[in-house]
Amino acid sequence: MNAASHVASEAPGRVPLIGHAVPLLKDRLAFLQSLRAHGPVVRITIGPKTLTVINSPDLLQEMLTIKSKHFSKGLLFEKLKLFGKNALPVAEGDRHLARRRLMQPAFHHQQIDQYIQTMHATVDPMIAAWRDTEPLDLKKEMQLMTQNVVMAALFSTTPDRDTGHAILKGVDTLFAAALRRALLPLPWLERLPTPGNRKADRASRVMRTAVGAVIADHLANPNAYDDIVSLLLRTREQSGAPLADDDILSEVTGLLAAGSETTAVTLAWLFHELGRSPNLEQQLHNEVDTTLTDTPLTTKSLSQLAFTRRLVNESLRLYSPAWLVTRRTTEPVRLGDIDLPAGQDIIWSPYTLHRDPTLYSDPLQFDPDRWLPQRPQPPKGAFIPFGTGKRQCMGNEFALAEATLITALIASRWRLRPTPGPAVQPVGAITLHPSKLRMTAEARTPASHHQKTA
Repeated sequence: MNAASHVASEAPGRVPLIGHAVPLLKDRLAFLQSLRAHGPVVRITIGPKTLTVINSPDLLQEMLTIKSKHFSKGLLFEKLKLFGKNALPVAEGDRHLARRRLMQPAFHHQQIDQYIQTMHATVDPMIAAWRDTEPLDLKKEMQLMTQNVVMAALFSTTPDRDTGHAILKGVDTLFAAALRRALLPLPWLERLPTPGNRKADRASRVMRTAVGAVIADHLANPNAYDDIVSLLLRTREQSGAPLADDDILSEVTGLLAAGSETTAVTLAWLFHELGRSPNLEQQLHNEVDTTLTDTPLTTKSLSQLAFTRRLVNESLRLYSPAWLVTRRTTEPVRLGDIDLPAGQDIIWSPYTLHRDPTLYSDPLQFDPDRWLPQRPQPPKGAFIPFGTGKRQCMGNEFALAEATLITALIASRWRLRPTPGPAVQPVGAITLHPSKLRMTAEARTPASHHQKTA
């Protein structure tokens, strides 16, 4: 006999007509964190829409793995189609499977060594261009760096700084529009010529123009490249026809957006924490100084940067970039002992999951040594910065190598010191980014002492 089924309880504080909209919009991170006290599954309402919040790592594992076929990606990912209607990050069903199989070899671990050389050659001049005691907008610097890495490694091109800024501004604008539309899901409002919608349209044109220029260069020089763009240009549909121009444009745009933002904010948080923790900073400098050599960087040499990698993992835990994730049921399904109807919108927060005191000791403490193998590790499903199951981010090895490499290269040249100002706070936008993070670069040693030739 099946266990008794029931619906999830409703979170307290619901107001007629608007539901829980006020606390969600006032402080969305604190509101989602507060919901963990109300059980593994809880319902909230935003206007007329009911959302089911999953707090349990066991239920998340069930949803994302063995019962994943009953769920689509949901509300947030629908709005992220601003970057490309059917691009891999937002595609569903057979299309997602086909595109994932097409692109997966480009992210295979055997490819990472090649990408590491490109990463090094791309970011080293950018880091070298910093000036001693010059305040840096660290989030923007990290965004430009990781954006250039994605374009160089996957698209064989690196934009000049002005073009890079224009692309970055376009990405930020479209991400903000997608989140706004997900939190206030009123389709009729998206069709009105509001200032926000016009701004999003302009940003989309900037993005598509920049990506279109990359594709045009590949078309004009078909034998000059061997990357994801050329792979897409060579791909044929089942009918034998090439991919439609708009499909290729959407895939490249989607990869550019998805591949740069999350790593950038992870790095910004990592150096923010180092700026507050001289002992951790010294440990990083000691490891970098004794591990980096004049030989080219590889996955093997990066694996020797064990403390650096723990810093990356702890940044991903405490400041999970993808703080809000959605799904939607495609048919009635039971999750645990909760019955969910078809069309039910689901949300969960890796940010609150990774800060759950029942899963992590002293969860608000930035402690990279919690990832030492001799320390107790969180249960399965309790640490999912890249998701899990069939929709797990296929670029996770790429992102981890990139974050480890950039952390080590910056630490080999610079100390980053916090500047006076308001306390840095986490902001739940499309990713979890610092409210305002300006840091001063202080040169550590002669640049040639620790740098390698890629």
